[in-house]
Amino acid sequence: MPIPDGPKTYRELAQLLRGRIEGGEFPPGSGLPAITKLMEDYGLARQTVRAALTQLASEGLVLSAPRKGTVVLARTERRRITRSQLVTRSSAGMYVFPAASYPDEVWQTHGTPRRSFEPAPDRVAEIFSVEPGSEVLRRRRVMSPEEEPPFQIVDTWLSPPAVEDAPRIAEKSTGPGGYLDRLEEAGHGPISWAETVRTRMPSEEEARLLEIATSMPVMEMTLVGRSGRTGDALEVTIRVIPGDRVELVSELVRDASASWPREEGVR
Repeated sequence: MPIPDGPKTYRELAQLLRGRIEGGEFPPGSGLPAITKLMEDYGLARQTVRAALTQLASEGLVLSAPRKGTVVLARTERRRITRSQLVTRSSAGMYVFPAASYPDEVWQTHGTPRRSFEPAPDRVAEIFSVEPGSEVLRRRRVMSPEEEPPFQIVDTWLSPPAVEDAPRIAEKSTGPGGYLDRLEEAGHGPISWAETVRTRMPSEEEARLLEIATSMPVMEMTLVGRSGRTGDALEVTIRVIPGDRVELVSELVRDASASWPREEGVR
């Protein structure tokens, strides 16, 4: 028999299930009741139950898994990353970019890093001034801080002239300092970078690699590195991060026109 005073809308069902998850009734890794069970318990239509589960998935609370049903995900604390324009080096000699990680923080790789020549996406082809679909070297890693679920997909696309000038960047091991040091040693230093950030929905492949629902928005950060010698784009690094994993913080600085105490005559 359905519960008389149970939820009547998908929002109410989502709120009820959210409370049960946060209260520990369904710990991480456990499964929620099957859709048919929820329909029976609360007297709701299948469409209403599915909408509630979709809502929870978009919040990063659950994930629909083949043969497992709806699984509760481990909650990770949002990482607050202060945005700056500062590029540093870690103690291991690697460049560290804003919003990638904290200097000297230990990260792990999920699965096996991949390097292959792939058809360039339209955006990458345009930046490299090559025909869309041209074969371009891509280095892919799925990474996170130690003992955390996948945090980001990192795709680094390297232009054909970059590979020609520094062939080692196409090898499994690029040596101390990584591919950027090899490019700078090949005569392209100092490399300069510009970053663009946008939000979008993930592809099915991205959702699978990041262990999120396709309804969870992602943040895409595109870093373009240009040669100090020619000004041409050498690399396009695209980071894809689930929307519930990070928040960016910018420290604001007063211009002289906004100084305090206010100067007389300044409007």
